[in-house]
Amino acid sequence: QVQLVESGGGLVQAGGSLRLSCAASGRTFSTYAMGWFRQAPGMEREFVAGISKRGGSTDYADSVKGRFTISRDNAKTTVYLQMNSLKPEDTAVYYCAADRDYGDWAVTRMDYWGKGTLVTVSS
Repeated sequence: QVQLVESGGGLVQAGGSLRLSCAASGRTFSTYAMGWFRQAPGMEREFVAGISKRGGSTDYADSVKGRFTISRDNAKTTVYLQMNSLKPEDTAVYYCAADRDYGDWAVTRMDYWGKGTLVTVSS
């Protein structure tokens, strides 16, 4: 069982930056691929970025490539999402998720979810 707690969300102006953190509880953190997802009001939850168990491979949604960077520190059992050049369309609740079977980043494949942190980007 893994508990995930996101932090770092807030209000930022377009063009600004935020760094989200996801702190995980459990000694098995390194056995999970980790991902960031987001959900805007009235819309489906969508994949944003993912990272393999040891951090050797990353994946990004096309909409955030070149702007967002995912990383992890297994010693700290924490995954990060550095968000630069933020746009109003990035506004959403951002969720951290853990996947014990690294296959793809479908929402339905994730095994554990955090409660989310709100990111609001203003014009």
